[in-house]
Amino acid sequence: MGRKRNNQVRDLKAVIRNNRQTFILWAVLRLLVIAVMVLSVLRGDYASMFVCLLVLVLFLIPAFIQKNFGIEFPSGLQIVILLHIFATEILGELSCYYVRFPHWDTIMHTVWGFLCAAVGFSLVDILNRDNRTHFNLSPAYLALVAFCFSMTIGVIWEFFEFGVDVIFLKDMQKDTIVHHISSVMLDETNSNIPILIDSISTVTVNGQDLGLGGYLDIGLYDTMEDLFVNFIGALVFSLIGYFSAKKESMRKFADNFVPRLRDDKPAERGDEQT
Repeated sequence: MGRKRNNQVRDLKAVIRNNRQTFILWAVLRLLVIAVMVLSVLRGDYASMFVCLLVLVLFLIPAFIQKNFGIEFPSGLQIVILLHIFATEILGELSCYYVRFPHWDTIMHTVWGFLCAAVGFSLVDILNRDNRTHFNLSPAYLALVAFCFSMTIGVIWEFFEFGVDVIFLKDMQKDTIVHHISSVMLDETNSNIPILIDSISTVTVNGQDLGLGGYLDIGLYDTMEDLFVNFIGALVFSLIGYFSAKKESMRKFADNFVPRLRDDKPAERGDEQT
């Protein structure tokens, strides 16, 4: 069993080595993650160690999909995926970049929206290109599917963050300091009139000043900002996908990010059918 698993890992590494740029980046990031994992073990921080192990597994997913499902990941897409995994987990979570850099989470969600749109676009584009199916969808429809797919994944992720915060009392939906609120709950007449409280500088909870310099919003602003930048990332790739389907010059750029069926895969299936 152990030998079979080792052979599978070696096969996945062989797939990665087929692209020199991707392999170099994968090797460098892998060494960095292993170094962080060793330091975590020495500090007795086993939670961070397991995060590092998860990252090492995630690094192999594109190669696993390519090897077992006959889908080819372009080098540009693989590079973005590897960097995104490293930036979210190692830099964002373990190095606290989400807290140290205010816009780190915004950048990650924008890239995530772009990646999900690329995947959504490819799911339909693969059917469009497969001779065994009868799809002939317009570029506009391909772009719409890519956009909707990305936004759906974004919404599901926000559900996940909310669930973790409520059930496990975490703070994946980062809080935001605001200086004004408007709420109908403050309307004593119960007439559904929003009452504005402006220039908020202090907030007291159970008699203790939180010392935040404003009102503490618990997650709403973060969630809406995440969805908005996901929208931007999805929209950018959807437009790229749309124009790439209409213009050959744009297709060369889009092909760097859209997964495709390997050329040999349809032929193999066709041989099996005959």
